[in-house]
Amino acid sequence: MTKIKSLQVSEIRTIADTGSGEWWDKEWATGFFKVPVKGPVHLAYEGFLNDDQADRRNHGGSDKAVCVYSEDYRDFWKPQLGDFECGAFGENLTLSDCTEADVNVGDIYKIGEEVLVQVSQPRQPCWKLARRWKIKDRTKQVEVSGKTGFYFRVLKSGKIQFGQELELVERGKFSVAYCNEILYRDKNNFAALEKLAHYSALSASWKDTFVSRLK
Repeated sequence: MTKIKSLQVSEIRTIADTGSGEWWDKEWATGFFKVPVKGPVHLAYEGFLNDDQADRRNHGGSDKAVCVYSEDYRDFWKPQLGDFECGAFGENLTLSDCTEADVNVGDIYKIGEEVLVQVSQPRQPCWKLARRWKIKDRTKQVEVSGKTGFYFRVLKSGKIQFGQELELVERGKFSVAYCNEILYRDKNNFAALEKLAHYSALSASWKDTFVSRLK
């Protein structure tokens, strides 16, 4: 059973330039550094209460209300990153038993008595992963691994907290792993592009990307 191992939110922080001259050492504003919350948190239609994004153009919004990452990958990344806390990939929810191969875009989950969420798209790793870990090709590593994480849109708002289970109530058609494969590797699979471009459960931005490729 998929379970919330940890729930994280963050305010926007400004990380100062320390003057080291390293490629990563530049001032930047970010909501990447998530802090665990133990009690119930209200999940609205554009995300958790008190969770902010510095770049609203590429993060947040109804299709990317909740960033999700799997606890199952801890051992995979540990040789490179060492021990790391939940939220270290910038995710709001760290889930168990929930990988990209297991989860479909369009899957609907019930959490607690009232909340309904739906998988909307894979997470596209951005440059902030590299800056956070001070590893220049970190973003590419996550992309190539396929262990990207994914997003929820919120179908019914309410309060949730860590420790709760996610009940699958409706199954989508295409796995997160499959969508990643078409975006990053099998780019000229026009039959797949056609299907995904018109798949209602997929986020608008991903559908637009696939439509552009078809043109």
